[in-house]
Amino acid sequence: MSTIPSRSAMVSVSRQMRAYFAPVDRCTETPAVFDPGLYGKFPLSMAPSPWVDLGWIENFQRTYETPTQPVRAGAKGLPCTQFRGPLEGRVEFDFQQWGKLQMALAGGSEHMNVLAPVPGSTTPVASGGTPAPAAAVLAGSTASQLVLGTGVVGGFPVGTLLAVDVDYQQQVGYVGTGISAAYVSSAIAVKQDPNYVRRVTFNVGRVAQVTAASVLLAQPLLGGVPPAGASAQAVVAFVDREGGSFFQEWSALFVAEEESGGRVCFYYPRLSPNPGVSSGKFMREQVTEIAKPCSTIGLHASFLALPYVDENDGQTVLCYRSYFPAPLAAIY
Repeated sequence: MSTIPSRSAMVSVSRQMRAYFAPVDRCTETPAVFDPGLYGKFPLSMAPSPWVDLGWIENFQRTYETPTQPVRAGAKGLPCTQFRGPLEGRVEFDFQQWGKLQMALAGGSEHMNVLAPVPGSTTPVASGGTPAPAAAVLAGSTASQLVLGTGVVGGFPVGTLLAVDVDYQQQVGYVGTGISAAYVSSAIAVKQDPNYVRRVTFNVGRVAQVTAASVLLAQPLLGGVPPAGASAQAVVAFVDREGGSFFQEWSALFVAEEESGGRVCFYYPRLSPNPGVSSGKFMREQVTEIAKPCSTIGLHASFLALPYVDENDGQTVLCYRSYFPAPLAAIY
């Protein structure tokens, strides 16, 4: 009697999908690289730098819209080979958590920090008016600890949100330490506002502890160590806007954690937020009822995949799908 060999653990079973993002260097168009051979099986709660964990996502859907056409030859026009048309791929999903980066990715253009207003201010501005003066960040500061000096730290109690970056000095081009947060076409466009970089920077943190001369942050600044000349300002809220001329660009990694079987990863070297276009829904938030009258509000995000040239063979690609088989699983 013949026996049929076992084909064990070949079904990928996952409860949820998790999203990780890392900034693309906009000046050189260099993405963050996910090498599955180096850290493909990293613990999902401790992603390696520069990847930022943005939590579990729902309704993950990716589409590949690149047409494939045949080349026909002969009297009967028979297909003899084929070629690919213009590359196009998209990704959509719903963030289940709200935060600065999640809002920025779901919004798509400049994302702003609402700086704490100057005391007595009465002139309203939709993205934040005249802010309270900034506090200089002193030498010895790190991405997790800001040295502000005695007498100054009292203005930033535990729980305060901070934007940390340099003054705007009428430069044009990309601005924002570590992560390009906006593109300035002219100093007049931003009213030569010395606080503009801190209005848009991704270098934000929350005060977790206050010492005699410094504040310790709950999470390290995404942009890293504050540059020389940086200052800190309190932030009261985050705001994004529908519209704007700036297009963000990020590297993205989506991981289906293995419940049983192997792990599946989708790596996009370059994604640009492109809200609503892929589905035609133009949906910005996803409301899910828990039990009346309570509902959760998810941030709907949609992206266009941009091309990337693989270093191993020079092929232009949009996405990498990797699979890590479970131990002792059949290969095919």
